[in-house]
Amino acid sequence: MNYLSDIGSYAIMVREVFKKPTKWPIMRNLILKEIDELIFGSLGIIIFISIFIGGVVAIQTALNLTNPLIPKNLIGFATRQSVILEFAPTFTSIIMAGKVGSYITSSIGTMRVTEQIDALEVMGVNSLNYLVFPKIIAMLFYPFIVAIAMYVGIFGGWIANVLGAHSSSAEFVEGLKLDFISFHVTYSFIKSVVFAFIIATIPSFHGYYMKGGALDVGKASTVAFVWTSVAIIILNFILTQLLLG
Repeated sequence: MNYLSDIGSYAIMVREVFKKPTKWPIMRNLILKEIDELIFGSLGIIIFISIFIGGVVAIQTALNLTNPLIPKNLIGFATRQSVILEFAPTFTSIIMAGKVGSYITSSIGTMRVTEQIDALEVMGVNSLNYLVFPKIIAMLFYPFIVAIAMYVGIFGGWIANVLGAHSSSAEFVEGLKLDFISFHVTYSFIKSVVFAFIIATIPSFHGYYMKGGALDVGKASTVAFVWTSVAIIILNFILTQLLLG
């Protein structure tokens, strides 16, 4: 029953976010600030992880192609499919849930502890719109990160494949082109938009409604990461069934 209550409170919070909007000049600056912190601030770790994930996928695929009758271009094919369909949109989202989600929960939670949110309410500001709406808009740029993760992941697979002499560069590139379905990229971007909304709102919910003192901010961040990850995994299954099933 507590879970149902939390879901109801989450739905109410999301509805309140879009009410009584903050003045545009102020909101514009808030959105630009969130884009810088949530999107551009995450590029480094995403690029670093993606290039090695792509490399690992390529190496593992190559090591499992023990039959000489199996064409080597399957290394590129498997790398492309794995990175585009799952690793770029889903694995990246789990990372973002930890990095960005923890930041959102801790920043809003600290404002709750220090009574800054109460001060906003006293001034007649819709604190949910002021704090959460800019994060939702900023995370709409999240597919940009996913696109970079796709490119870098495949590039990492190509590097690992060529340096490991598992196949030639031409064979890997041939595999990348093999039976390419453009909707798979669209599917990944659809997932990334849904995940972006989850990453922006669930940590905000746990930060905004947290109770206790400064020590409880860390606990709220941990809980937010767990529930954000659970939501991403469940929605990943549902969206895959709906879009590819």
